[in-house]
Amino acid sequence: MNLIIDIGNTRVKAAVFKEDKQLELLIFDKKNIISEIKKIIKKKSISHIIISNVASISEKKILQIEKMAPILVVSSKLKVPFTNLYKTPKTLGVDRIALVSAAVKQFSNKNVLVIDAGTCITFDFVNSNLEYLGGAISPGIQMRYKALEKFTANLPLLNSNKLDSFIGKNTNESIISGVLNGVTKEIEGVISQYKQKYSDLTIVLTGGDINFLSKQLKSSIFANQNFLLLGLNEILKLNISK
Repeated sequence: MNLIIDIGNTRVKAAVFKEDKQLELLIFDKKNIISEIKKIIKKKSISHIIISNVASISEKKILQIEKMAPILVVSSKLKVPFTNLYKTPKTLGVDRIALVSAAVKQFSNKNVLVIDAGTCITFDFVNSNLEYLGGAISPGIQMRYKALEKFTANLPLLNSNKLDSFIGKNTNESIISGVLNGVTKEIEGVISQYKQKYSDLTIVLTGGDINFLSKQLKSSIFANQNFLLLGLNEILKLNISK
């Protein structure tokens, strides 16, 4: 079995896979990563581990994990199940690499647009020939709220995923409309651009704001909160296979 680990700013997502099947999903604080991995390995027969976003934990912890099972750290140097046509492949984020790998696995030989709505909103496109062409990066919902508060003198810091009306009747409602309605219309606009060029388009939505956006978007989408983990497992399988 494989242990898939995605390290966030404060939390860690860990999934146990047997071949292509996800058996278990755990979410825990980053500070507890060593003890939690020990618990998982004690319960499951883990043969390999893959980790993304290792820059946010110490080298000491990586070495501790490495003693438990062989580790693969996600980077642009690993084998991937697609042709990377990004002009600067070394700058392509590991999360985006994993998401495209998941798209190829889940929707083989289709035009796929993956939208990851987290801290940033990323758009990644892979065509039916398994060629990754690139995409876009935009500020996420929380980043937009923070920017309005930080770069103005009088606007408050809000944190809302509830949009009652696109017409804000006071300052708070106006901020919420500007952020949430703006994000929704931006994503719909990007989807429309891709559909004009690729009529047969599969759209995948993932990330922390998936619950809000999946209800707002008019396009037919596949929503999967753990799409990244699927991609990491695919990369691991590809790189350990003989």
